[in-house]
Amino acid sequence: MPEQMHDALVTVAPRQPYEVRKFPTIAPKDDEITVNVKWTASTPLDLHQADGGLLVEHPMRTGSTSAGIVVAVGPNAKKLKVGDRVFGFAHQKPEWKAHQEFATAPEWVFGKVPGGFSLEEAVTLPENVVTAFNTLWADLNLPTPWPKPSDYQSPRADDRILIWGAASSVGQLVIQVLKFYGYRNIVATASSKHHEYLTELGATKCLDYRSPTIVDELRNIQPDGSTPIYPMIVDCIGSQAGSLKPISEIAQAGTTVAVMLPVILKHASDTDAPEYSMDASTSASWVDGVNVRGVRTHFYWKNEMFREKLQLDIVPTLLAQGVVKPNRYRVIEGKTLLDRATKALDEMRKGVSGEKLIWRVSDN
Repeated sequence: MPEQMHDALVTVAPRQPYEVRKFPTIAPKDDEITVNVKWTASTPLDLHQADGGLLVEHPMRTGSTSAGIVVAVGPNAKKLKVGDRVFGFAHQKPEWKAHQEFATAPEWVFGKVPGGFSLEEAVTLPENVVTAFNTLWADLNLPTPWPKPSDYQSPRADDRILIWGAASSVGQLVIQVLKFYGYRNIVATASSKHHEYLTELGATKCLDYRSPTIVDELRNIQPDGSTPIYPMIVDCIGSQAGSLKPISEIAQAGTTVAVMLPVILKHASDTDAPEYSMDASTSASWVDGVNVRGVRTHFYWKNEMFREKLQLDIVPTLLAQGVVKPNRYRVIEGKTLLDRATKALDEMRKGVSGEKLIWRVSDN
């Protein structure tokens, strides 16, 4: 019997067009499942890999966020079954990747889509929720008990937390997860058009990061005279000039700053390749006593509870209960996988704010 093959998107060189190549469809073993990938969501990493070759060995299959239908399960898969609609964040091996018609991966990198939600809505969430939980645990040193006790009281519930770039897809989920765990002093920066929505999600105060006086405005939020003004800051942008520079003027001794990596040192242009750093601590001038952390979501699985429960249990439960909301999204249309992926990448280059770009992977 001939080996089953499927289409997958690959990078071939920095700043070169995507290609579609054929790869064997891997039968699941042990606790693995095989998913017919229907939808994916574009992420900043897609852009960093395509234009900057970040952490890439070409040719490489791309994509980490997917939603689709389970078509086969391994003998030790216990939670998911054939026919389930699933969504997940999977990245560690080529056969796990999202930008291909069929992905085979352990079931713990997927969760079942709750009833009442479309695959399009669900695919906006996995990477963002995983990033939010990992940032709290690994970088801000905040507890994330699960199941959360009904009488749970966060030990730092009143600490002021600054979310820079809060209208980004990950920023929205960081706010919602913080709210779920009882944090009630969340300051957000974003374009003013997003302020009302961010307040609905849980932000207690919103400011426009485009304001020429934004640093002074943020410094002046200190009614109680506490130091540091912001014990915790999350930078959802990771731009050396656009976010790290102003944040470095706000952070004080005792502040922990969690920066979404990579740090963008130089943005791509029509003629120049982008430049990145994976070290946020050397990408700005920090005062002594600031704890700078580079967020590395891809290592969330080192937390045993996250590996066992985050995608299989926590993400679907929070979505079903309305604790987290799907990101607003825009569908990128096109006749083929290659066409849709290319258009989505072009839109990412232009800049995306307050929404996710999603697109169809498999048409069958």
